[in-house]
Amino acid sequence: MPRRRSPPRLYLDPGRKTWAIRDGGLFVRLGLPEHERAAAERRLAAYLGEKYQPERGPDPLVCDVIGIYASEHLAHAATARNSAYSLGYLLRWWGTRRASEITVANCRAYTAAATSTATARKDLELLRAAVRHYSRSTGIPLQAAIVLPPKESPRTRWLTRSEAARLLWAARRFPHLSRFIRLALATGSRPGVLFRLRWNQVDLERGLLYRRPRGAPESATKKAPPVKLGRKILAHMRRWRRLDRSEWVCHYNGRPISQFSNTWPIAVERAGLTGVTPHTLRHTRATWLMQAGIDIWEAAGSLGMTPATLSAVYGHHHADFQRRAAEV
Repeated sequence: MPRRRSPPRLYLDPGRKTWAIRDGGLFVRLGLPEHERAAAERRLAAYLGEKYQPERGPDPLVCDVIGIYASEHLAHAATARNSAYSLGYLLRWWGTRRASEITVANCRAYTAAATSTATARKDLELLRAAVRHYSRSTGIPLQAAIVLPPKESPRTRWLTRSEAARLLWAARRFPHLSRFIRLALATGSRPGVLFRLRWNQVDLERGLLYRRPRGAPESATKKAPPVKLGRKILAHMRRWRRLDRSEWVCHYNGRPISQFSNTWPIAVERAGLTGVTPHTLRHTRATWLMQAGIDIWEAAGSLGMTPATLSAVYGHHHADFQRRAAEV
């Protein structure tokens, strides 16, 4: 029985360190460097929409279902960037399968093969949206049984002051990582914000950091308001600015970074920490603000978080948490 042809997929050229689309024996070079994986995923979605006339029937290929959703919905949606990685994972695992193969057993197998339950849930939510869009746009209901894994409990691991100091000491040989850690602890910004942060987003005179690049639209779900910089981090940033020629604040030899491959786990291990990810630093900032007794509204504005979320997840760390109730 002949092997089914793999759908178009991303390929990282090991020599040039740039992305290409591999479509059978055809290579479409995108000219995008390795750190621009999200942009490459968007180009792949656009390629799928332009090259193929998707099959529209009662049991289409899953890659066709995803392709229709990507070209007709995601191409015009503000959240397309956040879906780029999920599209790639879905296409690699489900692409050559039929919609009738979207079963409970296969959904569980996909979850087991994913890097985490949270990642699998996000991917399957996107697949469910693609199936629903296909049914609405074609009028053909699909017999797909999508089962989502249960939501994980919120990860609220945070660092004590001594743990944070150990992590900074362990990262001292990696300037880009050291900058990232200091900025994350001082502002509580999400990792993606700091990876994309340019110097033109920093007002060193007024001590303000603009998380959102100029002209960029505001996300409907993840707010990115400006944050006031404290005296210590502002002194570091002024020194960095004098030394820098790069337009990026957190950079590796002048080039922007999109993730930590080896340096983060090395620093975490040297610091003797466990269960710590780059996002842990945001949890740490939120916890420290609550422990310091900072007003909920002011802390939420600084973090780019709703007061309700801050209170629900971190409120028990606040210095005044249930103080009056405890004395009744």
